[in-house]
Amino acid sequence: MPLSEHEQRLFEQIERSLAEDPKFASAVRASDPRFHARRRLLVAAGVIIAGLALLVYGAVIKTPPLAVAGFVVMLASAAFAVQSHRRAQSPDLHVVGGTTSRRRPRGGGRSGRRPSILDRMEDRWRQRPEGHR
Repeated sequence: MPLSEHEQRLFEQIERSLAEDPKFASAVRASDPRFHARRRLLVAAGVIIAGLALLVYGAVIKTPPLAVAGFVVMLASAAFAVQSHRRAQSPDLHVVGGTTSRRRPRGGGRSGRRPSILDRMEDRWRQRPEGHR
């Protein structure tokens, strides 16, 4: 149900006043899941580089356990990065108080993809006759 013009104006006024509050903006930024996912990816990249350095160092000084440890560190960090990236791409992550441009319209608005069974059931529920309960 769309908002009335009065409600839209009030909503925009609230948004502007909240956006101008630096304390609120920092609190929202700190609770933004995308911020945390980006930070985890950067940490994982740094650990991958450290693991590569450990691998090379172990190979140069001819200490196989050190080189293997570097490889294991790289592998674990890469798995962590992939997991963080997948979690960041999940549709249940969204910005608090904002909108994302990646959100897809529900139901038949998906391009080339078949709607899931839950989407079809929701569509059927919305389209049911009101007299039949």
